[in-house]
Amino acid sequence: MWVRTATPGPEEILLLETLDQFTVRIVHTATDVFDRLRSNGADVVLVELPVAGLEPVEVLEAIQEIDAGVPVLIHDPNGTVADSVRLIKLGAYHFTSGLLKHGELAGHLEMAAEKRRLRKSAFAGAAPEGEPWKRFLIGESRAMREIEQIIRVAGPRRSTVLVEGETGTGKEVVARALHLASPRGQQPMVAVNCSALPANLLEAELFGHVRGAFTGAHQHRVGRFEQAHNSTLFLDEIGDMPLELQAKLLRVLQEREFQRIGSSETIRVDVRIVAASNAGLREKVSQGLFREDLFYRLNVVPIGVPPLRERISDIPLLVHHFLEKLCRAEGVPVKRISRETIDRLCVYSWPGNVRQLENKVERAVVLSESRLDLNPADFPLSAESPRKGLATVTAPAVLPEGGMDFDLAVSTFQRTILEQAIEKSGGNKTLAADLLRMKRTTLLAKLRTLETRSNVVTLKSA
Repeated sequence: MWVRTATPGPEEILLLETLDQFTVRIVHTATDVFDRLRSNGADVVLVELPVAGLEPVEVLEAIQEIDAGVPVLIHDPNGTVADSVRLIKLGAYHFTSGLLKHGELAGHLEMAAEKRRLRKSAFAGAAPEGEPWKRFLIGESRAMREIEQIIRVAGPRRSTVLVEGETGTGKEVVARALHLASPRGQQPMVAVNCSALPANLLEAELFGHVRGAFTGAHQHRVGRFEQAHNSTLFLDEIGDMPLELQAKLLRVLQEREFQRIGSSETIRVDVRIVAASNAGLREKVSQGLFREDLFYRLNVVPIGVPPLRERISDIPLLVHHFLEKLCRAEGVPVKRISRETIDRLCVYSWPGNVRQLENKVERAVVLSESRLDLNPADFPLSAESPRKGLATVTAPAVLPEGGMDFDLAVSTFQRTILEQAIEKSGGNKTLAADLLRMKRTTLLAKLRTLETRSNVVTLKSA
């Protein structure tokens, strides 16, 4: 939707011709804008200032109130850097001043439309109303949808949740979504990193202490359990908690009560526990490094967060999300990123997972300075850990006594592998082909061959 006061002149008509991939609706008043958004919606809104009767901030806020997800591009011929920073920080997708540059505008509209498409795809079939926690979870892969469903069901309960996954996969993000999905979401979530403190300090951190309880206890301290009363306590890296402290934690989980260090007063709390570990706790239990009874007390609702290399279909959405977040924080227009660059990011293994991806996007935003377009050179990955190769499939090949249909067996195996590759890549055939180390055209040819075979009907005589 194009919001402008004047009728398009020759320059604007030329601009419209460069936007032939879009269906452009031109509206001339703020009332028409808001009515059209309510009735038909829009994928992108381009606002040309001034808009009669409203300040730019008022126009932006009114559009966001009707549709919080629609990207809003603002053009002010007389705009300043201060205007750009202010409006982008308030949620504008992009801001331009001076004359409209046809090619540049078309590029930003395409990026904004792509972002809108990805966001719609990610939330397809979900009910965004009443689920503000979903803003924490960026992804449309099957794994992310399964996590969303667990949060939707378990979030409102008080059951303890154990989140496991590699470093950088976003375990704390899942914990915050769980917290916000619960009735406790109105209170701040309290977080403790169990690996960051030695045993004696961690105990005081969790349970608090009274003045004089030990050397250095110069004043009374309220522990994290008390702070999290009627809220959620997130225990990160729970697998690194010392064994002697694990026993005290187990009692708190069972009885919902504890004593501050140096005090005989019993304090009762209502706390929902979400714990996280980047190492398999079952293995630590078998090694005698983690109490088995505590493990079962924590593992009431398990959530496994997969590494980024196992949900590569989420990478484009994550990249767009980080670009918008980082550019908005800096008060600069959202940068564009080429499809070639996205594809390159999708075939990398990301040993540091989502955290590493965000760091790479931030580096690209900072070092590209005022340049708006990001390309593969902005994401140097060659010196990083190489992509992990695919494991060799060693399915047992057993020839039955009565023989077998060789072609049918091979085609069945091929179909299974191809379907798994397409599923893991979220339906993106380019990424599926990369997973199988083949060209996209080869993948399409194999799919067509298998489809043709499946449609063949063989008639046999009796």
